[in-house]
Amino acid sequence: MKKINEISKKIEKLRDEIREHDYCYYVLNQPIISDEEYDELMRKLIKLEEKYPEIITPDSPTQRVGAPVDELKSVEHREKMLSLENAFSKDEIADFLKRVYKGLNTKDIEFVCELKIDGSAINLTYIDGIFIRGTTRGDGFRGDDVTSNLKTIKSIPTRMRSPYRGELEVRGEVYMPINAFKRINKKREKEQIPLFANPRNAAAGSLRQLDPRIAAKRELDVFIYGVGYWPLPEYNEHFSILKYLKELGFRISPHIRKVNDLDGIWGFCQEWVERREKLDFEVDGVVIKVNSFSQQMTLGETTRNPRWAIAYKFPSVQRTTKILNIQVGVGRTGTITPVAILEPVQISGSVVSRATLHNIDEIRRKDVRIGDTVLVQKAGDVIPEVVKVIKEERTGNEKIFNMPKKCPICGSNVVRLHNEVAYRCTNFSCPAQQFERILHFVSRGAMDIEGLGPSVISKLLNNKLIKDVADLYYLKFDDIYQLELFKEKSTINLLNAIDTSRKRPLDRLIYALGIRFVGSHMANVLAKNYESIDELSKASEDELLSIYEIGPHIAQSVVSFFKQSSNRKIIEKLKKANVTTKKEVIEKLPQLLEGKSLVITGKLISYTRDEIRELIKKLGGRVFSSVSKKTDFVIVGENTGSKFEKAKKLDLKIINEEEFKKLIKGIK
Repeated sequence: MKKINEISKKIEKLRDEIREHDYCYYVLNQPIISDEEYDELMRKLIKLEEKYPEIITPDSPTQRVGAPVDELKSVEHREKMLSLENAFSKDEIADFLKRVYKGLNTKDIEFVCELKIDGSAINLTYIDGIFIRGTTRGDGFRGDDVTSNLKTIKSIPTRMRSPYRGELEVRGEVYMPINAFKRINKKREKEQIPLFANPRNAAAGSLRQLDPRIAAKRELDVFIYGVGYWPLPEYNEHFSILKYLKELGFRISPHIRKVNDLDGIWGFCQEWVERREKLDFEVDGVVIKVNSFSQQMTLGETTRNPRWAIAYKFPSVQRTTKILNIQVGVGRTGTITPVAILEPVQISGSVVSRATLHNIDEIRRKDVRIGDTVLVQKAGDVIPEVVKVIKEERTGNEKIFNMPKKCPICGSNVVRLHNEVAYRCTNFSCPAQQFERILHFVSRGAMDIEGLGPSVISKLLNNKLIKDVADLYYLKFDDIYQLELFKEKSTINLLNAIDTSRKRPLDRLIYALGIRFVGSHMANVLAKNYESIDELSKASEDELLSIYEIGPHIAQSVVSFFKQSSNRKIIEKLKKANVTTKKEVIEKLPQLLEGKSLVITGKLISYTRDEIRELIKKLGGRVFSSVSKKTDFVIVGENTGSKFEKAKKLDLKIINEEEFKKLIKGIK
């Protein structure tokens, strides 16, 4: 026993030494030993752990690359990961400041400016200083568990450098350095593997690998930019929490500045418009945040965006090229979208050969013609678009484009509805629409049918084995086995995946149906308010409008969707195929908290955060992430944070766990 204790101490000392070198190399970029010396330390640790496997811990430096997983599990975020409102000019930043000044009734406000890394947002959970779980942003409410892949990133500490008790969530951006991107693409080119489009896509794709050994080879890195859940009342501003996170061992961007006014903000933005090309990572803007946490909480948030932060987007990189042709594509709602076919041109790390022209009004406004020389950019550095025509380059051979009168896929009439800019194919059964609808239906956030990719869907449609999404559930072994490249095992796997999807929850089915304006979050809102698809199909616009977060466009779209007989037929086919169209039966509890707004802060003993949230919802209450004057109860646990302080200032009703139990006495 004594010997094991001595060996355990020796191993832990070696681990601490390696962690320190990881911190110096990957976080500080200041290595203090050679690569050979580092490798020798790692070899010693591996030998000791192989000899004494019972002493291996999950946070050991040797455990960064784990075993492959079968699938990425979806996880609900403890605190929402909100997206940021965008600003594209100095005037729009000035408008943001006016809203902040008005909301706080003062101009005595400090702001923090930091670079907006063009990567993939992540949330890291630590308990007692140990890295427990890492997730992607997802839709802001739920993300994928990518812990195994995040562990391979050596700038993410598996154990904090300083002692820390309790739970802490930190948030950051995973990215692929530009030089690493070039190296990897060069290697892929030699191996005749498709090249990555750009560093951002490469980083996002690497995070979603099922085998962490692949992610480990992708040279990913991270910058931490803030916190999610944090019971740290002694830190009352964003800038100071970043300094503290750096002390804990996290990699923080060195390019952060405190400013006090529009001139300071705009100066930082313009400085980095010029300097961004010198960085080894891609940035697409500057994030501007109110520094004070108490002021942030006063300003609050909308459903999607905080009111205390905004992202200034850098002007897009623009290139000149030629329009070879204009084609149209048909989306899953029948929208006909004109697309410019371009002479390939390199923009922001990727080759662009197509660009959206949005609609015929935009084409006419910009006077875009086939054969024109045009200026092209990536809108928001993502979607290529035509900015303007260089008319001086015209030769007289350019051709005016007109929208087709017939759908290019099915030949049905194309119409433009009143008050809409879009032209639409009138045939709901149009193959192009069906392809896009089915592709959406089987996607990860919807019914998540693994193995049903674009090529398989095309084969099923071309062989007339399916006409709509419901037909997927009537496929037989011989239907799939006859398709090119399908063997017995792959056929069985696909049938099993289809069968498993029958039990997806109601909100996933609502989202999968592809109702216009209904994304995954809105599908969840609808599923919480209706017990079944049948009940939702009978809802009126007025009834839908009475639900929090639902506006006129969504209400009209939902009612319109269920009015179409073709949609009702598909739903009937889904029901006959035993696809779940009803909400899981949950015990109906007395609505003791009906109409009440509650906020939870601190660590609870009797409930997990998810358990108490679900219980409050079952009792008719609503849980919010921030405190306001409208909050009815603030439930406090151990290690409370700034929410508790604000609740006291607002003189709100504050209760502990025991008082909450008394409030709902008799309810388990």
